[in-house]
Amino acid sequence: MQALKLSNGAEIPALGLGVWQVPEGPVTEGAVVAALEAGYRLIDTAQAYGNEQSVGRALRSSGLPREEIFLTTKFLPSRRDPLAEMKKSLERLDTDYVDLYLVHWPQGGPTAAWPGMEAAHAAGLAKAIGVSNFSAAELATVSKSSEVAPMANQFQYSPFLDRRTLVEACLAANVVPQGYSPLGTGEHLDDPAVAKIAATTGRTPAQILIRWSLQRGVSVIPKSSTPARIKENYAALDFELDEAAMATLDALDTTNHTPEAKAPGQKWWS
Repeated sequence: MQALKLSNGAEIPALGLGVWQVPEGPVTEGAVVAALEAGYRLIDTAQAYGNEQSVGRALRSSGLPREEIFLTTKFLPSRRDPLAEMKKSLERLDTDYVDLYLVHWPQGGPTAAWPGMEAAHAAGLAKAIGVSNFSAAELATVSKSSEVAPMANQFQYSPFLDRRTLVEACLAANVVPQGYSPLGTGEHLDDPAVAKIAATTGRTPAQILIRWSLQRGVSVIPKSSTPARIKENYAALDFELDEAAMATLDALDTTNHTPEAKAPGQKWWS
């Protein structure tokens, strides 16, 4: 498994499974088990997803040593205390720690949750802490006011949403950029340019989109609950896109390489 290095020295797998919108119960459990059997070692959940218990059950049933799995969850900012919520997440996940704990979005301002995140880190409950859906400016604000700077920033990322300035800001600050929804929740799979590259390379559109993110130095967490697609996505690790294909995909960007994590009007917090 390819990996990126966090500022604490730990390695985060370049490819993981996200379980956003996957329901609590057998569907989540089956997806996580299928991913671990396929070779994934990064599982990404959140308090807001409501499926942490299922993720925990799947991790136990896999038989893999806990230290071989990189587990991420996210603090729900509508709640007050990241440390207290971390303890509840650990109970649901049935584990002593998470490898990465993220502020899910900057509700109340970029630094509102950070003291509690640092407390969770100091207590050893979260080996690494970071943010999600933070712009370059919001990331800088947290970093300047923190004792422990964010180690990762997770945001929506694909050739169509090439937030290159945000990625560059992350890398300059020694923050691992991580992209979710690399397939545009399936919307990008039928794009003609993506389909043409897939046909030329003998790969699937999903593999092309995931591979583009990997080659841009971004850890990526495609979501799926279908074992065959989970396995298909994992095969994005097995090839490389040439410069011409990368350039074609680069040209699909609609964001002008924005440093923002969300487009105007897309924020669901205040």
